Amino acid sequence: MNEGEGRVPAAGRDHPGTGRGPRPTGRARRAAGRARRALSPREAFRCYASRYDPVTDPRTRRLLVVELVVVLLVTFGLAGLYSVLDLASALLAPEPLAGQTATLNPSRSEHAWLDVAYQLLAVLRLLAWSVLPLVLLAHSGLGPRAVGLVRDRAGRQIAWGIALAAVIGIPGLAFYLGAVAAGINLQVAGSGLTETWWRPIVLVLSAAGNGAAEEILVVGYLLVRLRQLGIPPAVALVGTALLRGSYHLYQGFGGGLGNLAMGIVFALWWMRTRRLWPLILAHTLLDVVAFVGYAVLAPHVAWL
Repeated sequence: MNEGEGRVPAAGRDHPGTGRGPRPTGRARRAAGRARRALSPREAFRCYASRYDPVTDPRTRRLLVVELVVVLLVTFGLAGLYSVLDLASALLAPEPLAGQTATLNPSRSEHAWLDVAYQLLAVLRLLAWSVLPLVLLAHSGLGPRAVGLVRDRAGRQIAWGIALAAVIGIPGLAFYLGAVAAGINLQVAGSGLTETWWRPIVLVLSAAGNGAAEEILVVGYLLVRLRQLGIPPAVALVGTALLRGSYHLYQGFGGGLGNLAMGIVFALWWMRTRRLWPLILAHTLLDVVAFVGYAVLAPHVAWL
């Protein structure tokens, strides 16, 4: 917003005889209109549909469908199926959901050197998942810009990433606590690693790996391919949000619903702006707080 844009006179300077403040200026009305359009699904769908042309060649379309299915089955689609089974197992357990714990970043070995090796391999897998869609898109003649990996306006992208993390994270924590209290979610432990010098490093790397893999695959790559297949924007939005929610169901119904809502917000943002770095940064910040914050605070805070 430019300097002075959207300003209104100080309180109490009402128009004579009206009992109300002055009407918004033209600039204020235009600024409000831009804000509404930025948050409008219709505007997001319009921008999204205008950027990519559907593929018409039948053979190319079939190959895209096969590619999409295979990519999902080796990444987050398969994770979603496992997550559904994990939730079913938790529901069949004699203990209620709220009495069970889902541990993120669990320890893999009692030997420290072996444990850190396992953790780094998990990060390497996430990084490979991040690169895979970029390689496949490159074979289609689409570079990183196609999914929104652009480096212009770095300061603004960082600011948006921090803002998105706050918008998702603060209500998300309240929703998680409410879901556990309602008995529809497991208690989530952000880390199961023992206290070592390398624990915070591994947790930050894991957070960055999750942020990159999920946003590049589930938002950028998936939405580009769905658009190329001619899938309507609203259906694509629901599809990416359901996928994100599905592979978090191991946390319980609250984890699934909370991440579904996050998926809708992130997908709408990307459709409207085609900027992926803010989403990767926001996701990374959320996971850093969840992983490192839990490891630091859990011994001292009873409700974590």
